[in-house]
Amino acid sequence: MLARLRALYHRVFETEILRRIVRNSSYLVSATVFAAAMGMLQNAFQYRVLGVAGAGLLAALATFTNVLNRLTAFRIDELVVRYVRLYQERSEPQKAAAVFKLAALLESLGAVAAFILIWLLTPLAVHYLSDEPNTGQWFMLYGALVLINLFFDSSDGILQVFDKFSTKAIIDSIQSVVRLVGTLVVFLTDGGLMGIILAELAGRLVRAIGFLGVALRTATANWGPGWWRTPFSVLRTDRRSLLTFAFSTNLSATVSLVAKDSEDLWVNGFLGNVAGGYYSVARGLIGLLQIPISPLASTTYPELSRSVAQKDWASVRHVLRRGSLMAGIYSLPITFVLILFGKWVIELYAGAEYLPAYGPLVILLIGYLFVNVFYWNRVALLALNRPVFPTLVNFVGMLLKVGGILLITDRYGAVGFAALLSGYYIFTILAAVTRSVLDLRARSVAAPTL
Repeated sequence: MLARLRALYHRVFETEILRRIVRNSSYLVSATVFAAAMGMLQNAFQYRVLGVAGAGLLAALATFTNVLNRLTAFRIDELVVRYVRLYQERSEPQKAAAVFKLAALLESLGAVAAFILIWLLTPLAVHYLSDEPNTGQWFMLYGALVLINLFFDSSDGILQVFDKFSTKAIIDSIQSVVRLVGTLVVFLTDGGLMGIILAELAGRLVRAIGFLGVALRTATANWGPGWWRTPFSVLRTDRRSLLTFAFSTNLSATVSLVAKDSEDLWVNGFLGNVAGGYYSVARGLIGLLQIPISPLASTTYPELSRSVAQKDWASVRHVLRRGSLMAGIYSLPITFVLILFGKWVIELYAGAEYLPAYGPLVILLIGYLFVNVFYWNRVALLALNRPVFPTLVNFVGMLLKVGGILLITDRYGAVGFAALLSGYYIFTILAAVTRSVLDLRARSVAAPTL
């Protein structure tokens, strides 16, 4: 048995590239595991405080705020990472500082716009997303999160550019503990939805202040104490490309919002808060499947890009095959365990009243198994310089999924939503994987590796 395990280990990690990917992921995984563990404990207490319908309403509140925030956010962190790093490498600190200022300005304007949208759309949200008529104050209270995160993405981008990942992990861990402790206090004092929301906001406030403080200190250390007075005029020749990038990156984000990141809105809107509560538990348990795999894409991308630049197609294929094997070694057993013992896990995690979440959980596991095994599907296309293809495929998948929602969910309920989401993942991932394989095959024939 040990000999077989040793052989499997050498088969998976036989190259330095794969060992480097895993080594770079290990720190991210440890931080992710801690935050996810705290989050799952927090959710377990929330489910017991709120009950099934309350859990569904909380999921609707969070997703409603997140969707409107992301619609106006312009992916500011990506703008900062791309352009601040570019100007730093070119030794143009004034331009780098101006980009940070511009990003912070755009983000703050977007946050204010998001809060205005929350205020304007709250009556519709209460009508369509809540089973109770007097919940408008909860939507507004949770919506304060967008103002707490006024400069969060731009600060996060600075931390990424200057390799403050350990600091990020510490701050994230602290905010996870704050949220958990706050939720535990609500649980022990027989509190309700307001206490749960305030505990959530308290943790997010700690994180936002921490990120902003470190970002400002980092900016001062690299650009001097007067960096914030750098005029925008230094970006005159680059202003158009900066703004184009900021607005164009919202296209793929909008597709993702409609197709997969607004699930709780769809379920609560069509089926009510009770079904939304069951669905929230099912999606929460999916975290057990995703925790160690999700960081791999960010560490695989640089290695793929390096191999593509060197036209080392054999290494690219090897990384993709072994990466899928490595992800499968973890994902398949966890999937089978959750299918076989899912009811017991749900009862332990959330309580017996949430057992109807088992059906959606089983269906979701199928789709997320594809997400895990082919975790590299998008980054492989980016490395191969095919950034538009995933957006087009995701758009087609979004249209099919929305059509399916309108046709079948009244009959099949939360299980139908789970099937549509899993189907979306399977369709888009297989299309991306097929495109990557065909592209690699064509390039290998045109320029075989020596």
